[in-house]
Amino acid sequence: MSHFSIAGLQLDLKPGNNLDKIAKEVRFTKAVYPWVDMVLLSELCVYGPDKANAQAIPGEASEFFAALARETGLYLVAGSIFAKDGDDILNLTLVYSPEGKEIARYAKMYPFEPYEAGITPGQAFCIFDIEDVGRFGVSICYDMWFPETTRALTWLGAEVILHPTMTGTLDRDAELSIARASAITNQVYFFDIYGAGSIGNGRSVVISPEGNVIHQAGSGREIIPVKIDLNHLRETREKGLMNLGQPLKSFRDHWR
Repeated sequence: MSHFSIAGLQLDLKPGNNLDKIAKEVRFTKAVYPWVDMVLLSELCVYGPDKANAQAIPGEASEFFAALARETGLYLVAGSIFAKDGDDILNLTLVYSPEGKEIARYAKMYPFEPYEAGITPGQAFCIFDIEDVGRFGVSICYDMWFPETTRALTWLGAEVILHPTMTGTLDRDAELSIARASAITNQVYFFDIYGAGSIGNGRSVVISPEGNVIHQAGSGREIIPVKIDLNHLRETREKGLMNLGQPLKSFRDHWR
């Protein structure tokens, strides 16, 4: 299967517990777009950016998302939460299968200080496979400002980068440039999904492996369902952007 559909949810959220609203929006997405295979939420969408709301895993959030994935039959990339890990707090993304099984987890490698002071950086890249579809990589927000993160995920085989994001800062135009450059130089689909409302500025973006903007959201609530074609991605990697640049092949061949 070369076609796969991902819906990014740019939701109007507030600090505090957003589980009920998230459940309503995921169910709405499944009802209106029954062809969607995966839902991707934004960074810190569940409880907001207050470290006082850090959760134990397993716990309320993990049980909630497992049940919601199972109920809707969707792959669910659950944005992120602040999660307790012993004495540490991580910015953690959890990924669930349509059967409600956790299939991946990722701790943000580059917490954005001073806003995330005291958050322990993750130490491992995150990829996961969907049988007969392809390989997916996960990064969070500030991670993409370090091109080595996306390149490492790509070199590990990722064809789609799932990138939950949240910030209320003024640098969104720069981030949009980074998202597009990341897609072009790594020949990946790049899903950069933002929060909206009082915990984010919106303007989510989905980029093709040629660097084309498939969709850029406004500042409010949006459901962004996109069907991707992984055979097209593989052809782009083989033949190059506009049948020209082949950065992954050139990078590989240089180090042989």
